[in-house]
Amino acid sequence: MRNNWTREETIVAFNVYCKIPFKNSSKNHPEVIKYANLLGRTPSALNMKIGNLGRLDPELKKRGITGLVNGSKLEEDIWDEFNGNWDELAFESERIIANLQGQELDEFYIKEYPKGKEIERSIRVRVNQSFFRNSVLSAYNNECCITGINIPQLLVASHIIPWKNNIERTNPKNGLCLNPFHDKAFDRGFFTINEDYRITVSNKILHSKNFGISDYLIKTHNRHILLPDKFFPSQEFLEFHRTNIFQK
Repeated sequence: MRNNWTREETIVAFNVYCKIPFKNSSKNHPEVIKYANLLGRTPSALNMKIGNLGRLDPELKKRGITGLVNGSKLEEDIWDEFNGNWDELAFESERIIANLQGQELDEFYIKEYPKGKEIERSIRVRVNQSFFRNSVLSAYNNECCITGINIPQLLVASHIIPWKNNIERTNPKNGLCLNPFHDKAFDRGFFTINEDYRITVSNKILHSKNFGISDYLIKTHNRHILLPDKFFPSQEFLEFHRTNIFQK
């Protein structure tokens, strides 16, 4: 019989919880199998741990998704430590995963070594970007929240509050899953998302004489976006976008 889960193993489980759609988590999911093998656990055990973490997610509870009923105090401690501390979750969990494979993070993310502290800074940026993308796309089940496009290569994890100088840059709640066109339009403030998660298109676009843009933006005006299974886009962050980026 295996020993109880360690702190490091539980951090990896939290990483996997963030990176795969909750409703698709199963002992047969390839990512569950992959990380279970790394941990030396069975896929069933890791899938159960993901379910235990799901019970702590208030957004799942609001939707009547309760995860598994029973869990450990360690899961609660890890959830409390890292939920809201996404930079550290991304860096620490990926460091553990690299070590389990007998490598260091720099071997994963850095090919050309900058000097001095730039090494760690560059590693953190790449780790955070990768974690953010995986978490956002999995939350939206790999579908653009406006068009429903479900080809990962055509999807972008778009920041609501821009990456630069943003302490929430790794927070999945600061993300929308978009295709590249709508990512660019959102970034430029040509549309925003209101309190009801409906699309509001800028008057600059609504009154535009460029009729070719109609199918891409104008027809989406006042439509609901597709909402994620977890990591709902934060209304605080959306308010920032409406106030500071949206071209009214």
